Amino acid sequence: MSTTKKPWHGVIVASALQFKDDYSVDYEAFADHVRFLASSGCDGIAPNGSLGEYQTLSDEERAKVIETAVAAAPEGFVVMAGVGAYGGLQTQKWAQQAKNAGAHAIMCLPPNTYRATDDEVVEHFRLAASAGLPVVAYNNPIDTKVDLTPALVARLFHEGLIVGIKEFTGDPRRAYEIKELAPGMDILIGTDDTVLEMGLAGAVGWVAGYPNAIPHATVELYRLATSGNLSDLERAREIYRDLHSLLRWDTKTEFVQSIKLSMDVVGLNGGVCRPPRGPLTDAVRAAVIADTEAAVAKGYK
Repeated sequence: MSTTKKPWHGVIVASALQFKDDYSVDYEAFADHVRFLASSGCDGIAPNGSLGEYQTLSDEERAKVIETAVAAAPEGFVVMAGVGAYGGLQTQKWAQQAKNAGAHAIMCLPPNTYRATDDEVVEHFRLAASAGLPVVAYNNPIDTKVDLTPALVARLFHEGLIVGIKEFTGDPRRAYEIKELAPGMDILIGTDDTVLEMGLAGAVGWVAGYPNAIPHATVELYRLATSGNLSDLERAREIYRDLHSLLRWDTKTEFVQSIKLSMDVVGLNGGVCRPPRGPLTDAVRAAVIADTEAAVAKGYK
């Protein structure tokens, strides 16, 4: 692996997880998906994130998902394991499991059902970092009770506990404040519908949902948006405009079902979600299908 490109750089796909009709994990289908993403130009995969429905998995299933991803990943294809959990001791366990399985980095939420203080958040990330893998923090105050503010992110970085931040607030302004407070901090795009804005703000990675369905187009969009070349911007804007209505589903409540449905529409294996996620309403289903088919009709895949 390049000495300049870190494992958490580039397009790291927040992977969907395939289930069989009886809701058991289809590890063979998931391994096929890992190989498909690698062959489609993506840089890595982030299993056991929100899109991977990690909250619904047993401990055995969760561990096997990481082991399957590592085994299926070709040389140079990164596995950044999600280690989100209720508390620091559980997160520490999953970080160690990821290291033992051969993952290259971990993606870590703060405590996700408890409004922790800043000091408690720092201790949580200290436990995650104790496994020895690079830690990318995941800021998603929409779904958790903790907002990793730019000041708190900078504190975590300066204490050597994290190497980057997946920023999911959808507010590109945060990237500039984080870089002011922690100039060496790596910013990763967290919301699919802010790729262009965050790319212009200096992001070096994208933990991405829609590459699960249209990897070639989204990888191209990311490369153009982050190249630093003004000549690439017009093409980036064109792709972004064409895909934005589809990319917005990544930030909706139904994002898991929506992305899996888009995968089904393009002929990939998305399939069912585990409860509590149920079927989409007819209106949402129709809208996701229409947005996906519109993207395909314009040649995006």
